[in-house]
Amino acid sequence: MAPLATVGILSIGEMGMGVAKLLIAHGYRVVTNIEGRSEDTHQRALKSSIECLPTDESLVSESDYIFSIVPPRDAFTIATRITTALKNLSSKKSSDLYYLDLNAIAPSTARSIYAHFQAEAPEVKFIDGGIIGGAPALKSSSAASTTVSIPSSSTSSSWTLPSIPLSGPHPLSDTHLATLLNTNYLGKAVGQASGLKCCFASMTKGFTALCIQAFTTAEKMGVRGELEKVMGERVPGLWGMAGKGVSGMAPKAYRWVGEMREIGGCFGEEGGWEGRGEEGEDGGEEQEMEKGKGVQGIFAEVAEVYRIVADETVLGEEQTEKRKRGLTIEDVAICVGEGLDGMKEKKTKRAKTE
Repeated sequence: MAPLATVGILSIGEMGMGVAKLLIAHGYRVVTNIEGRSEDTHQRALKSSIECLPTDESLVSESDYIFSIVPPRDAFTIATRITTALKNLSSKKSSDLYYLDLNAIAPSTARSIYAHFQAEAPEVKFIDGGIIGGAPALKSSSAASTTVSIPSSSTSSSWTLPSIPLSGPHPLSDTHLATLLNTNYLGKAVGQASGLKCCFASMTKGFTALCIQAFTTAEKMGVRGELEKVMGERVPGLWGMAGKGVSGMAPKAYRWVGEMREIGGCFGEEGGWEGRGEEGEDGGEEQEMEKGKGVQGIFAEVAEVYRIVADETVLGEEQTEKRKRGLTIEDVAICVGEGLDGMKEKKTKRAKTE
């Protein structure tokens, strides 16, 4: 049977893989270009029946939709790759190409990418989006989760799905695809969907960063166990969130650095939460230049928590499919504590040599 449509996905990380598996299970052809990526990425694609194309030109030529699902730092680069590939085609595409930017970026970043398409490839139908929740995955019918059943699907299985808000001048016209992806169209303004994603992630990933700091500090003081006990007794809901968030974040920390900075940009540019002085007054240009963080505000510090996890601890070596460390709050606290001690030692050594 012919595929319902061809979807190009860049790239095939944890989320991209989940989306690809969902689409393939429901009759879509999924293609990608992962030249230059790791062997693990190639093996994941091969095992999941994702077709690997040799060039970006072949990707845009054969795709009806392109989903950009990459770390925030790479969002604009992916857009540039697509517009360049379109220019390099020997003949223009005869069918519409939809570009769904599903990255964790600030509304201003989404608008800049949209402006790039308007200038370089205005024929592309750009859609601003965000992914709220974990990667799509098969679940048993008894699982308590958000599920979807598509009547015309090739499979009757239920899937746990994230929510995917969309916005922009071009709604997703394919109702089957829109339903399958659990999308919600917010309106015509580019930035609404990515802004909603930022606001949601600020609370979930921001909370996890606070937990990392709290449990690491408690571990150093010898009271981590007591902190866990008090949380379980007093705020069991938050305790459950803490356990899941802290133990699951290690393989994703490197991506969350950029995401936290994008959230800070969103809050500053859209919400007015720009740099403030100690007494709540506007710190002005001098303060922003001194800190070098612009409108990122407190989320510059949240980004630093995840940077430390990714760059200064053994947790930065973790991969989702091959977890070894950081599977418990205790081990995360130990690993991060060791990383902080190492940073302090490096700083002391530098000071002695200066």
